[in-house]
Order: sequence, then structure tokens, then C-alpha cells
Amino acid sequence: MSTVEITRARAALLGLAVGDALGMPAQTLPRAEIRAHYGRITGFVAPFADHPVSHGLKAGQITDDTEQTLLLARRLLKDPIAFDDLGWTRDLLEWEAEIRAKGLRDLLGPSSKAAIEALQAGASPEETGLKGTTNGAAMRIAPVGILFQPDPALIARQVARTCRVTHNTGEAIAAASAVAAVVSAGLAGRSFEAALDTALAAARAGQTEGSSHGEGDMAGRITLALQLADRGDAEALIAGIGTSVASRESVAMAFGLMRLHGNDLWAALQAAANVGDDTDTIGAILGAMGGATGLSLPAEVEAEVLAVNDLPLDSLVADLLAMRATLAAETA
Repeated sequence: MSTVEITRARAALLGLAVGDALGMPAQTLPRAEIRAHYGRITGFVAPFADHPVSHGLKAGQITDDTEQTLLLARRLLKDPIAFDDLGWTRDLLEWEAEIRAKGLRDLLGPSSKAAIEALQAGASPEETGLKGTTNGAAMRIAPVGILFQPDPALIARQVARTCRVTHNTGEAIAAASAVAAVVSAGLAGRSFEAALDTALAAARAGQTEGSSHGEGDMAGRITLALQLADRGDAEALIAGIGTSVASRESVAMAFGLMRLHGNDLWAALQAAANVGDDTDTIGAILGAMGGATGLSLPAEVEAEVLAVNDLPLDSLVADLLAMRATLAAETA
């Protein structure tokens, strides 16, 4: 494994955690309510008392975005190719049980919850995720990008396998494939802009997987977000794309904010934290893509997230990159 791969894989996971924690106190809130409670979020803050989702968390603490990313990484290390659907379902249920036991409210998202309930009721894993269009797949997909080479068809195929139980739709798979492709291309030494052709190709390949429920052109949505960002007008980007849990909105928004803020990842993450609605997931996706493509964050910001959370990044990165090398050799 190269120094670039080690540095960027770690930066992807740490950037994801920073974006997640920064957006945590604002998640689910409209922009006006974010301003009313916090002014403008420019650093880690605790959620207000009885926040509908983040109640009980403290400043700098991560949420399900980071936790499920690490969970998926560990599951992939056991079998990255075939992927164990039932094992992944158990992972998610055990994770949610732990969150409930802590008295926290940041539980499984709507697509994951509905799919798992259907699976428990006897539905096939091939059927449970056929309406899952939300961003739960994209928020946790960075490990696929770390494991696999930046081949659009390969990325889309592997993403689809991890999405089968909960997000088995063209919209969700295409969105997650685009994110994973940016991460993968970043580890190969590319910048965000240089990774975009691969990301859009992966999105188009991912669009053919799963059901046709939801957005039919995720690559087009990402392209639109990039074009709106080129105007340099954040309001036009927000109005034209949206910030909800739908992949077509939040994932495209992450791409738009990356372009809007160029090489300033910290400014992009601050914008994500104040953009409204699914702020933590937009920030998590942004942070993963920015870290993977060589952008840096203030050292004190990274240190604070590491101090607040138990994040075994170095060992996990080493394991993932060792597997990346093995997989690349097997397909060479």
C-alpha cells in the first residue's frame, strides 16, 4: 500500500466523521431553525435540549453516518465480494439495539428500517430494499471506495451488493456508486474534479442495478448540482437540489458543495452544517470525498473529533488497504 493510499483512506474516514459531527446538532432542522438555535455553526456544538434526533449527544460526537460506515467496513472485511446479507442485517439490528440501550434517538433510517422489518416478516433479501431511495447507502459507502479500484462497473457492482437488503433501487445505488467512485479515485491519487468522470460513469452503471423506483437519472442530478454550483450562488444550489434524506437531493448537494467551495473542505463542511435538513449526512459524504481526494482539515478540528469519539481508524485503514491490494491482485 502506498503512502497516498494510507493518508487518503484515513482522511476519508476522518473527514466523514468530522462532517457528521459538525452537522449533528442541525440534522432534520430547517435553516431558519438552525439559525434560531445556533446562529451559524462554525465549529462543534452540542444539540439543544430535547433535539428530535440528536438529544443526548455532545459537541463533536458522531452519529449513525460514521458508526454504520465503520460497521460496513468490518462486514466487508469478512467477505467483500459475496457480501453476507443476513450478517449485515444482524449488524444493523445489533447496532440499533445498542443505540436504544444508551437512550439515544439516532436510529435506523426509514429505508433500512422498512427493509429489515420486511426481512423479519419473511420477505426475501432480493425484495426488501426495492423502495429504498434514501441516502443511508451513500452515507456509509466509503469503505467500498477504499477496497476497490476506480473502475465504474466494478464499483457499481460492489455497491449494489451492499445495498441489496436496504437500498436496492437505481437511485440509491447510483448515488452511493458515485460517492464510492470518488473515494476510490482519490486513493488512486486524483483530485475531486479529476474523479468526477469516474463518479458519473459509476452512477450511470449503478442506475441499472436494483429497481427503477425513485430518481431515474442520478448522474443527471449530480451534474445539475455541479452546474448550479458553478454560478457561485449557494441559494440557487439549495433551491435547485434540496437537502432532504432522498439520495437525489442530499447526495447531489454534497457534490455541489464540494465544487462550490473548491479546495476548502472546512468551509464546505461548515456550509453543509448550516444548509438545513439532513446536514450530518451531507457533511459526512462531503468529508469522505474531500478527505479521499487530498483535501485537509484544521488539525485542531480532527483532534477534537478523535478526542470525543472512539475511532480505531489506523487499524481499520490498514486492514482495508491490505484487502484492496489483495483484491487488485486477484483481478489483475
